[in-house]
Amino acid sequence: MSAEAISASAKFSEALKTVTWDDHEKAEYTEYMQAMLGGKLDISGYTDMVAQHYFAYVVLEEAAEAMRGDAVGGKFVFDSLLRTKALEEDLEHLIGEDWRDRIAPNEATKEYVARMREVCFDWPGGYVAHSYTRYLGDLSGGQVIRASLERAFPEQLAGGKGVAFYLFPEIEDFKAFKVDYRLLLDTVAWSDEEQQKVIDEALIAYRVNTKVLAELGRDLSRYLLDHS
Repeated sequence: MSAEAISASAKFSEALKTVTWDDHEKAEYTEYMQAMLGGKLDISGYTDMVAQHYFAYVVLEEAAEAMRGDAVGGKFVFDSLLRTKALEEDLEHLIGEDWRDRIAPNEATKEYVARMREVCFDWPGGYVAHSYTRYLGDLSGGQVIRASLERAFPEQLAGGKGVAFYLFPEIEDFKAFKVDYRLLLDTVAWSDEEQQKVIDEALIAYRVNTKVLAELGRDLSRYLLDHS
């Protein structure tokens, strides 16, 4: 579905959500993600995803700092959303103190971060597109993932250890935060052309993220609990 298929009276936030929904669903239904949600992966399968997240969020949050003083982009920089520190805590718990020496971005993650470096540092709409797809997902489907992980690994992830990425202690009401975020999207005085560009970039963001998950699942047998 294209943005042109959305009613002209639709709010930008509604158009953004509607047009990107199919690609959002594709990420959820990758073989890798379905195995994770189904409790079929061992802890290394989860750890490798955390590592890929780390490389993506480092770049996204470098872009956030670059956008902090921008009249538009700065409105979407929330310290309560920043995830790099939480990911560092998770990796130290999951891998050990030498975690930095033991992780590397996969090819899809390299493509993902290259795209963010291309569009998120000097184009507010690009930053908004990529931060929207990541952070609102973390506050939504990310919480389902967290619950699945804690059921699958009650000992390894006890007390929030290893899943700090999914914890947002400064946000009391996730639903209210998301409502306010979408209202903020609707206050930006973007032209129709710029709104379309942001939607197009959000679609790219979902697709490169799906490629990361697909690459993680390329040899899924190495993560499966029964190694079948």
